[in-house]
Amino acid sequence: MTAEPVAFDESTVDPLAAMADQHENVPNAHLNRIALMSGGSFLVCGSNGDIAGFGDGFFSSDTRLLSRLVFGLGGRRPVLLGSAISGDAVLFEANLTNAAATLDDGTRLPQGSIHVNRTRFLWDSRLFERIALTNYSLSHIRPVLSFRLAADFRDIFEVRGMVRSRRGRMMPAETDSRHVGFQYEGLDKERRSLWLSLSHPMTSSARADEITIPIHLPRSARRVLYIEAGATRGTPGRARHRKMQAAAHRAMKRKRQRGAQIHSSGPLFNDWVGRTRADIALLSSELETGPYPFAGIPWFSTAFGRDGILTALSLLWLDPGLARGVLGFLASTQATVTDPFADAEPGKILHEIRGGEVARLNEVPFGRYYGGVDTTPLFVHLAAEYARRTADDAFIDRLWPALCKAVAWIEARRAGDPNRLVTYDRACPTGLRNQGWKDSADAVFHADGTLAEGPISLVEVQGYAYLALNGMAEMARRRGETLYATQLQDSAGRLQKSVEDLFWMPDRQFYALALDGRSRQCAVRTTNAGQLLYSGLPAPDRGRLVARALLEPDFLTGWGLRTVATTEARYNPMSYHNGSVWPHDTAICTAGIVRYAQSETAARALGRLFEASFHFGKSLPELFCGFARRPGEGPVAYPVACQPQAWAAGSVFLLLQTALGLQIDAYAREVRVIDPLLPAGLDQLDLRQVAIGGAKASLSFIRKEDRVTCTIRHDGRPAPRMLVHHIE
Repeated sequence: MTAEPVAFDESTVDPLAAMADQHENVPNAHLNRIALMSGGSFLVCGSNGDIAGFGDGFFSSDTRLLSRLVFGLGGRRPVLLGSAISGDAVLFEANLTNAAATLDDGTRLPQGSIHVNRTRFLWDSRLFERIALTNYSLSHIRPVLSFRLAADFRDIFEVRGMVRSRRGRMMPAETDSRHVGFQYEGLDKERRSLWLSLSHPMTSSARADEITIPIHLPRSARRVLYIEAGATRGTPGRARHRKMQAAAHRAMKRKRQRGAQIHSSGPLFNDWVGRTRADIALLSSELETGPYPFAGIPWFSTAFGRDGILTALSLLWLDPGLARGVLGFLASTQATVTDPFADAEPGKILHEIRGGEVARLNEVPFGRYYGGVDTTPLFVHLAAEYARRTADDAFIDRLWPALCKAVAWIEARRAGDPNRLVTYDRACPTGLRNQGWKDSADAVFHADGTLAEGPISLVEVQGYAYLALNGMAEMARRRGETLYATQLQDSAGRLQKSVEDLFWMPDRQFYALALDGRSRQCAVRTTNAGQLLYSGLPAPDRGRLVARALLEPDFLTGWGLRTVATTEARYNPMSYHNGSVWPHDTAICTAGIVRYAQSETAARALGRLFEASFHFGKSLPELFCGFARRPGEGPVAYPVACQPQAWAAGSVFLLLQTALGLQIDAYAREVRVIDPLLPAGLDQLDLRQVAIGGAKASLSFIRKEDRVTCTIRHDGRPAPRMLVHHIE
């Protein structure tokens, strides 16, 4: 069965607007949100452990199963003492105590009489919870535990704010002494289930929407309740809980130990890097093609092409296996036919894939959607960088047909444009209006604030196409395809000239955001030009001018780079794309700035994000507001940003690589270090077990007075060479 598609723009699925509509009625609106993930399932809850606020829930396959789980003790909600997530991002723990209450037997229970330790983790598509209660009062007590429940089976797009004309049907709830079951039959005829299972029996008066459990707590005694939630009934208990928790920790340990390891002289820095690495491991799912970092929790907990590629690029120097997994999956899902609804054309690389009811019914085009103009050139660029990093020619050989089709798509787009640029224009009204990384409906505009009409040529996309063509030429030459390599390099040269001729704004000494469908410049200063610097396309004198402008207060907040300069018409520090700070954007732009101008910029940018992260629980969010930094104040949060988010976490490692001036060429068997720097406060940083061909190497960066030196130790034969260049 196929439902009528919804005409899609960002306003139809605006989580910020939906949160504002619901804020008055959600108990968790004032609490920090906690996120856990395992495989295709994830959890969002308040810092007290309750599932009760906007966007909260236990989700699987783009569907919210459990939408409410609110814990009560003695008829009242407990008081939060504190909560945290374990260093490996597996286990959530909250410590609570009872509020003052009068129990059913008339006993008065002062606040602080009972300690509640609430822990939770996900494993094998199930939620596991343990609630331990300890009685510190002077008497025996018999409190009643209560849980308010709901399972709404809302699609992720509905949770974000999309309104559907009709839905499937809820089945009657089922209960017995230790289980509560909910079922929903969607319009796609798929039946989805959620069972809550308990280790202790409920009272006979329990209902499906509110269950009660009597507990006898002698003085100084401790009682433990185990809970499971999943698609089937469970048998919760201590042994099973411990076994599943151990399995979850082991799996995370394996993911975190992939690739090279980082250790520094700064304990707080080590903690931050470890937590950031754990965020990426948390978001990475093992697909048939290898590991893939899902974009972010809660809105984008699925495979996105652009997000996966940029995350893999950021970690390529540490963990090439992540890039291999991303490339393998995207090659396997490459478009083979033209489909306007999915914005698909032969050779295009996936933008997004979804598995929920709304996507299955084609109410939105995102079941398998290709509306990203930069994903295809970024795919080729990642392949070229992976080849240089690993010399894995056998894998590139398998990937070669997909790479050739991707390049053919790039060249076909250019051939269809009078300026020979890579353009986009959505093929169907249900698709994304804007198809670069800033894909909000209002993200591409002219100097007077009017929105640009397509076909649109984004400046940074031309840079990524330039990288793709040159990278493909490099790979082709290694394969002996000399003529093809020459053709690609010539094409890249022509693209470079077109960008310099058409995008440069002499009066503003900056590159325009884009060209619209009439070849008019969107004469706006944005970080898109900073991402162009990353590609190396601009002439040196122009690149230096842009780099310096990005470090002025119009862009630089003190925490990171605003996406749009403060002088521009649509600048709004609270917007999604028009003036906020995105860590990944700051990192890419910083790599470009270092390429053209100030080498110390990367270490400073890394330090700023390090400081910002401690205001967000040591985990960088997708974005935050673009207000200027003020003494004694932290960055201002964007209310519905994903956290954790893959490319935000990846930004840490891209900035670190840029600061260290580190490049690895597996074909030449060389480690190159150019003008290395360490962030302020660090005197030493070690990289351990860096794979280079068949060898392993460890690098030590040590600050000596005003310089950072680097030494290398090899752990295999033959040893890689090391070239160190210090710029005086």
